[in-house]
Amino acid sequence: MTTTPSVSSTSPAPVSSPAVWADAERHLVRYGGGMFTPEIIERAAGSFVFTTDGRKILDFTSGQMSAILGHSHPEIVATVQRQVATLDHLYSGMLSRPVVDLARRLAETLPAPLEKALLLTTGAESNEAALRMAKLVTGKHEIVSFARSWHGMTHAAASATYSAGRKGYGPVAPGNFAIPVPDSYRPALTTADGSPDWRRQLDLAFDLVDAQSTGALAACLVEPVLSSGGVVEPPPGYLAALQVKCRERDMLLILDEAQTGLCRTGTWYAFERDGVVPDILTLSKTLGAGLPLAAVLTSAEIEQEAYDRGFLFFTTHVSDPLVAAVGNTVLDVLTRDRLDERARHLGTLLRQGLLEIAGRHPVVGDIRGRGLLAGLELSAERADGRTSDELGAQITRRCLELGLHMNIVQLPGLGGVFRIAPPLTASEEELSLGLALLDEAIGDVVARV
Repeated sequence: MTTTPSVSSTSPAPVSSPAVWADAERHLVRYGGGMFTPEIIERAAGSFVFTTDGRKILDFTSGQMSAILGHSHPEIVATVQRQVATLDHLYSGMLSRPVVDLARRLAETLPAPLEKALLLTTGAESNEAALRMAKLVTGKHEIVSFARSWHGMTHAAASATYSAGRKGYGPVAPGNFAIPVPDSYRPALTTADGSPDWRRQLDLAFDLVDAQSTGALAACLVEPVLSSGGVVEPPPGYLAALQVKCRERDMLLILDEAQTGLCRTGTWYAFERDGVVPDILTLSKTLGAGLPLAAVLTSAEIEQEAYDRGFLFFTTHVSDPLVAAVGNTVLDVLTRDRLDERARHLGTLLRQGLLEIAGRHPVVGDIRGRGLLAGLELSAERADGRTSDELGAQITRRCLELGLHMNIVQLPGLGGVFRIAPPLTASEEELSLGLALLDEAIGDVVARV
């Protein structure tokens, strides 16, 4: 028996009322493995979000690590209002000026030979397209990724994701291999002087990959800084050595810069530090400054080979003009306001403040990251009987009570890592406020017995 859905004729309850939470519990799928943040957000502006109860909360995660220009940036708002009134969406085979302009302008920010762009919506979708392209061009299907990677929740991207979400969903795409993360704080191998021996670790990793491969290695997909993997930055020289491993096996190197691209780490792209150029680059999050926009960038040679072999990635929102116009505005602001330089400057202040917090609180084990993507790891070994997971959850709750939104990464067997990514437009005063609130929250929680 089917029923006709009812439409309420009454006004909705005030969003701060218990009725809203009752509706949420009854009707929303819980998609993140935990509870929702216990606030209803009514609006956002700059570095802050505002609840329906009138609370002002400093957003130290830029939304989902995406709002690099802060919330409701006036130029983004103006672009959306103008573009949605003139040209919002098209048949996927049609082109518009914003799409062509954004493809050209992205190419201008990148080293040769990266000059061809495919504009999509999410990071998972861009990684899916990149993997599909790599498999088609190479004629192979095996993919190598870091053991604490996060590349998305669609099939091929999820198959290359190892930090979470692998249990209970059945078979992944065949031919996916994980290699260990070169974690300088927790090195798996060390040299005689005690420093991380990442070169030997990389050699051993590919010995295992070669032993398992059927001879069909297509690509290596990695993040230049593993954000969901605990804000782990591979040491200088690692990406270049990884690229050599790929070249030796006729694999393509795909770099996922969903969170690190477009100035967040202090350079336009995180791979610039390492002197490498990937065969394929994927962008998302920061490109749309909070709106759903992603891109795949590659060389004319790879694009031609993919086209000749019939590359197909025809989606509903490929090359949509509305978000492409937003992407062009993002590039305008990043360039005009020199936000790469600003990210370096603010990143230095952020790191100094976090190191001072670490000096005051022995429970802090490590400070790491680059630019305005920083990690603070809690050390279970230094805790008072509580695990780092317990401390992290308690500190996160206390931060929210004090007016600071934080995100903590929990990985089995590792400490909890606060992932800190304020907007590139944040002021020095806002950074200082966030650091002070975090300092207070850690102190409050640690003082509890």
